[in-house]
Amino acid sequence: MTAPPTALLVNLGPLMPEHPIEIILGIVLVLIITWACAKFIVPRFEDMYHERSETIQGGIERAEKAQQDARAALEQYQAQLAGARDEAAQIREDAKTQGAQIVAEMRTNAQAEANRISAQASAQIKAQRDQAVAELRREIGGLATNLAGRIVGESLDDDERVRSTVDRFLAELAVQPAKSSQAVDRA
Repeated sequence: MTAPPTALLVNLGPLMPEHPIEIILGIVLVLIITWACAKFIVPRFEDMYHERSETIQGGIERAEKAQQDARAALEQYQAQLAGARDEAAQIREDAKTQGAQIVAEMRTNAQAEANRISAQASAQIKAQRDQAVAELRREIGGLATNLAGRIVGESLDDDERVRSTVDRFLAELAVQPAKSSQAVDRA
Protein backbone atom coordinates (compact mmCIF):
# COMPACT_ATOMS: atom_id res chain seq x y z
CA MET A 1 0.00 0.00 0.00
CA THR A 2 1.19 3.31 -0.84
CA ALA A 3 1.44 6.02 1.66
CA PRO A 4 -1.13 8.77 1.48
CA PRO A 5 0.12 12.15 0.55
CA THR A 6 1.28 14.10 3.52
CA ALA A 7 -0.85 17.15 2.70
CA LEU A 8 -4.04 15.21 3.35
CA LEU A 9 -2.91 13.72 6.59
CA VAL A 10 -3.74 15.76 9.59
CA ASN A 11 -2.05 15.08 12.83
CA LEU A 12 -4.87 14.97 15.39
CA GLY A 13 -2.54 13.95 18.19
CA PRO A 14 -4.30 12.34 21.13
CA LEU A 15 -7.70 12.93 19.46
CA MET A 16 -6.91 10.43 16.74
CA PRO A 17 -9.14 7.42 17.28
CA GLU A 18 -7.41 4.10 17.52
CA HIS A 19 -10.32 2.10 16.11
CA PRO A 20 -12.67 3.10 13.28
CA ILE A 21 -15.65 2.00 15.40
CA GLU A 22 -15.04 5.00 17.61
CA ILE A 23 -15.76 7.31 14.67
CA ILE A 24 -18.97 5.48 13.83
CA LEU A 25 -20.02 5.38 17.46
CA GLY A 26 -19.24 9.14 17.78
CA ILE A 27 -21.35 9.90 14.71
CA VAL A 28 -24.25 7.79 16.03
CA LEU A 29 -24.06 9.47 19.43
CA VAL A 30 -24.01 12.92 17.83
CA LEU A 31 -27.08 11.95 15.78
CA ILE A 32 -28.89 10.60 18.88
CA ILE A 33 -28.05 13.76 20.85
CA THR A 34 -29.16 15.92 17.90
CA TRP A 35 -32.40 13.94 17.57
CA ALA A 36 -33.03 14.16 21.40
CA CYS A 37 -32.35 17.91 21.35
CA ALA A 38 -34.66 18.38 18.37
CA LYS A 39 -37.35 16.19 19.95
CA PHE A 40 -37.27 17.40 23.59
CA ILE A 41 -35.15 20.44 24.20
CA VAL A 42 -35.84 22.61 21.13
CA PRO A 43 -39.67 22.38 21.53
CA ARG A 44 -39.34 23.48 25.16
CA PHE A 45 -37.16 26.38 24.10
CA GLU A 46 -39.71 27.23 21.40
CA ASP A 47 -42.55 27.07 23.93
CA MET A 48 -40.63 29.25 26.37
CA TYR A 49 -39.79 31.63 23.51
CA HIS A 50 -43.47 31.84 22.51
CA GLU A 51 -44.57 32.31 26.12
CA ARG A 52 -42.06 35.06 26.66
CA SER A 53 -42.97 36.62 23.31
CA GLU A 54 -46.65 36.53 24.25
CA THR A 55 -45.88 37.89 27.71
CA ILE A 56 -43.81 40.68 26.24
CA GLN A 57 -46.38 41.34 23.53
CA GLY A 58 -49.17 41.29 26.14
CA GLY A 59 -47.13 43.64 28.31
CA ILE A 60 -46.63 45.96 25.36
CA GLU A 61 -50.32 45.80 24.51
CA ARG A 62 -51.23 46.44 28.16
CA ALA A 63 -48.78 49.33 28.24
CA GLU A 64 -50.25 50.76 25.03
CA LYS A 65 -53.76 50.30 26.42
CA ALA A 66 -52.71 51.94 29.68
CA GLN A 67 -51.13 54.75 27.69
CA GLN A 68 -54.35 55.20 25.67
CA ASP A 69 -56.36 55.16 28.91
CA ALA A 70 -53.99 57.74 30.35
CA ARG A 71 -54.39 59.90 27.25
CA ALA A 72 -58.17 59.58 27.46
CA ALA A 73 -58.07 60.44 31.17
CA LEU A 74 -55.80 63.41 30.41
CA GLU A 75 -58.17 64.65 27.69
CA GLN A 76 -61.12 64.19 30.04
CA TYR A 77 -59.24 66.01 32.80
CA GLN A 78 -58.37 68.84 30.42
CA ALA A 79 -61.99 69.03 29.27
CA GLN A 80 -63.16 69.15 32.90
CA LEU A 81 -60.51 71.76 33.68
CA ALA A 82 -61.65 73.86 30.72
CA GLY A 83 -65.26 73.47 31.89
CA ALA A 84 -64.24 74.47 35.41
CA ARG A 85 -62.43 77.50 34.04
CA ASP A 86 -65.50 78.49 32.02
CA GLU A 87 -67.69 77.97 35.08
CA ALA A 88 -65.30 80.03 37.23
CA ALA A 89 -65.36 82.81 34.63
CA GLN A 90 -69.16 82.69 34.59
CA ILE A 91 -69.26 82.79 38.40
CA ARG A 92 -66.90 85.79 38.38
CA GLU A 93 -69.10 87.56 35.82
CA ASP A 94 -72.20 86.81 37.90
CA ALA A 95 -70.43 88.06 41.01
CA LYS A 96 -69.41 91.27 39.23
CA THR A 97 -72.98 91.77 38.01
CA GLN A 98 -74.40 91.08 41.45
CA GLY A 99 -71.79 93.35 43.00
CA ALA A 100 -72.73 96.16 40.62
CA GLN A 101 -76.40 95.60 41.41
CA ILE A 102 -75.69 95.61 45.14
CA VAL A 103 -73.63 98.81 44.83
CA ALA A 104 -76.39 100.48 42.79
CA GLU A 105 -78.99 99.32 45.28
CA MET A 106 -76.88 100.55 48.20
CA ARG A 107 -76.42 103.92 46.47
CA THR A 108 -80.16 104.18 45.89
CA ASN A 109 -80.85 103.24 49.50
CA ALA A 110 -78.21 105.68 50.75
CA GLN A 111 -79.63 108.47 48.58
CA ALA A 112 -83.16 107.72 49.81
CA GLU A 113 -81.92 107.66 53.41
CA ALA A 114 -80.02 110.94 52.87
CA ASN A 115 -83.15 112.51 51.35
CA ARG A 116 -85.25 111.26 54.25
CA ILE A 117 -82.75 112.56 56.81
CA SER A 118 -82.52 115.89 54.94
CA ALA A 119 -86.30 116.22 54.80
CA GLN A 120 -86.57 115.30 58.46
CA ALA A 121 -83.83 117.80 59.36
CA SER A 122 -85.53 120.50 57.25
CA ALA A 123 -88.86 119.84 58.95
CA GLN A 124 -87.19 119.90 62.37
CA ILE A 125 -85.35 123.13 61.52
CA LYS A 126 -88.61 124.70 60.27
CA ALA A 127 -90.42 123.64 63.43
CA GLN A 128 -87.63 125.03 65.60
CA ARG A 129 -87.56 128.25 63.55
CA ASP A 130 -91.35 128.63 63.86
CA GLN A 131 -91.09 127.98 67.58
CA ALA A 132 -88.25 130.52 67.89
CA VAL A 133 -90.22 133.10 65.86
CA ALA A 134 -93.31 132.55 68.03
CA GLU A 135 -91.26 132.84 71.21
CA LEU A 136 -89.46 135.91 69.85
CA ARG A 137 -92.79 137.53 68.95
CA ARG A 138 -94.04 136.91 72.46
CA GLU A 139 -90.95 138.40 74.01
CA ILE A 140 -90.84 141.34 71.57
CA GLY A 141 -94.56 141.86 72.10
CA GLY A 142 -94.10 141.88 75.87
CA LEU A 143 -91.13 144.23 75.67
CA ALA A 144 -92.91 146.47 73.16
CA THR A 145 -96.00 146.56 75.34
CA ASN A 146 -93.99 147.49 78.41
CA LEU A 147 -92.08 150.13 76.44
CA ALA A 148 -95.26 151.52 74.89
CA GLY A 149 -96.93 151.53 78.31
CA ARG A 150 -94.07 153.55 79.73
CA ILE A 151 -94.11 155.95 76.79
CA VAL A 152 -97.87 156.42 76.81
CA GLY A 153 -98.08 156.31 80.54
CA GLU A 154 -100.91 153.83 80.51
CA SER A 155 -101.06 150.15 81.19
CA LEU A 156 -101.61 148.16 78.04
CA ASP A 157 -102.82 144.96 79.60
CA ASP A 158 -105.53 144.21 77.06
CA ASP A 159 -104.21 141.13 75.36
CA GLU A 160 -106.29 141.49 72.22
CA ARG A 161 -105.19 145.04 71.58
CA VAL A 162 -101.60 144.23 72.41
CA ARG A 163 -101.60 141.25 70.10
CA SER A 164 -103.01 143.19 67.18
CA THR A 165 -100.54 146.04 67.76
CA VAL A 166 -97.59 143.65 67.92
CA ASP A 167 -98.73 141.81 64.79
CA ARG A 168 -99.11 145.08 62.90
CA PHE A 169 -95.67 146.23 64.07
CA LEU A 170 -94.02 142.94 63.02
CA ALA A 171 -95.81 143.06 59.66
CA GLU A 172 -94.42 146.53 59.08
CA LEU A 173 -90.94 145.30 60.02
CA ALA A 174 -91.27 142.37 57.61
CA VAL A 175 -92.25 144.73 54.79
CA GLN A 176 -89.49 147.27 55.48
CA PRO A 177 -86.51 144.92 54.83
CA ALA A 178 -88.13 143.81 51.57
CA LYS A 179 -88.45 147.47 50.46
CA SER A 180 -84.89 148.29 51.51
CA SER A 181 -83.49 145.26 49.66
CA GLN A 182 -85.38 146.34 46.49
CA ALA A 183 -83.90 149.82 46.78
CA VAL A 184 -80.41 148.32 47.11
CA ASP A 185 -81.02 146.11 44.04
CA ARG A 186 -82.06 149.14 41.94
CA ALA A 187 -78.95 151.09 42.91
